[in-house]
Amino acid sequence: MPPLSTPTQTPLAPKPTKPPPPHPPLPPPPAAAAAAAAMAEEELPLRPSKHQLLRHRRRTNPLVWCFAILCFLFSLLLIFAGILILVVFLLIKPRNPQFHASAASLNGIYIDSPPTVAPSAPGYYYLNGDLTLLANISNPNPHIDVAFRYLSVELYFRDRLIAAQGLAPFAQRRGEARVASLHMVTSEVGLPRELAAAMAEEVRRGRVSYIVRGTFKVRASLGFGHLTYWVYGRCDIDLSPPPSGVLLASSCSTKHSF
Repeated sequence: MPPLSTPTQTPLAPKPTKPPPPHPPLPPPPAAAAAAAAMAEEELPLRPSKHQLLRHRRRTNPLVWCFAILCFLFSLLLIFAGILILVVFLLIKPRNPQFHASAASLNGIYIDSPPTVAPSAPGYYYLNGDLTLLANISNPNPHIDVAFRYLSVELYFRDRLIAAQGLAPFAQRRGEARVASLHMVTSEVGLPRELAAAMAEEVRRGRVSYIVRGTFKVRASLGFGHLTYWVYGRCDIDLSPPPSGVLLASSCSTKHSF
């Protein structure tokens, strides 16, 4: 008979015990609470009241107001002046004084050879010439009087200046015209070989071309004021060869600048 086994007992785990509830913190003493509240109020930014904002707002300096009013009045004056000028311009319709070559006579052209030995050597030819020009200067404006303060007329062959003459100042009433006689004399003006050959070829073909440029300083009277500006005239003229050269064709234009 087998021996009887005795049953073994499993030990029970001890039940966890709950910790005792913590004691509530003691309230700070009244003096410490008052000090903490004062420190919190010092750390918070102070928000100014509406009354304080209105009381600390700075007043605008009267000089600033005066300057702003003057600027506004000056702006209005500029606007009214621009409108007035536009209305006057549309009513009067100003035009440039006109410059035309009405007649011309070519009395002589002489080209002297340069003092060089070799024909191919570089050198200038010397031009002597005589040209009489009748220039018509007119004021086409029906409502504006003009005065010419400065007048200069220059004669060119191609891009080379060969003669110049000035005119005495004069005035023109509205619609007036004046013919000025200009005696353009060329004396010992140097020409490169190419220009000298081109002039000789034009004389041989029977048609010599010149450019006449006029520079005028004009003062226009508008009734309520004066306006000074520059007028530039240009005439391309063709003449028959000397000694009895006459005007064959003329094309003129004028422009202005302020």
